[in-house]
Amino acid sequence: MVLTLSRPKERTRPARRVVTPTGRERFFREEDTIVSKTDVRGRITYANEVFISVCGYSEAELIGAPHSIVRHPAMPRCIFQLLWEEIAAGREVFAFVLNLAKNGDHYWVFAHVCPTFDESGRIVGYHSSRRVPSRPALSKVEPLYRELLAVEHEASDRKAGLVAGRARLDAALEPYGGSANAFAFALLGF
Repeated sequence: MVLTLSRPKERTRPARRVVTPTGRERFFREEDTIVSKTDVRGRITYANEVFISVCGYSEAELIGAPHSIVRHPAMPRCIFQLLWEEIAAGREVFAFVLNLAKNGDHYWVFAHVCPTFDESGRIVGYHSSRRVPSRPALSKVEPLYRELLAVEHEASDRKAGLVAGRARLDAALEPYGGSANAFAFALLGF
């Protein structure tokens, strides 16, 4: 008897769906809240009806997908780096985020993201609630995000771009004690 060993089948990840921005903005009602939950790796474990409606993906398409499924290419990567640092350290964070719907439309949110802890205090996931952002605040956020994105794109590679963008973001937050939350609240007049 000859025993042959076969190679295990390679796991392939589904191709990342490329969504082309349309330039059209979509809106949701002021009284609505977009809610999602993710595991510690950022994979969606819960999406409320408002999230499903605004982003245009079905619940089946969202559950298990990385939350970056709604990431707009005009969002600076350094914003997400800061966000992940804060929540991974067990702190809540507030941020203005530009998202991309399944059909390519975009929508702005004012996000509150916080870790979810188990009974022993270990982070087991993240919870995000997103509201309609203040238009006056967005008028200040948008130029900063365009600048950060330009800094990231001017670098020789993605890693250098992230470092340069983060340095520029940190400089912008310095007058607010280096706090993204203090910056967001100042824009909202708190």
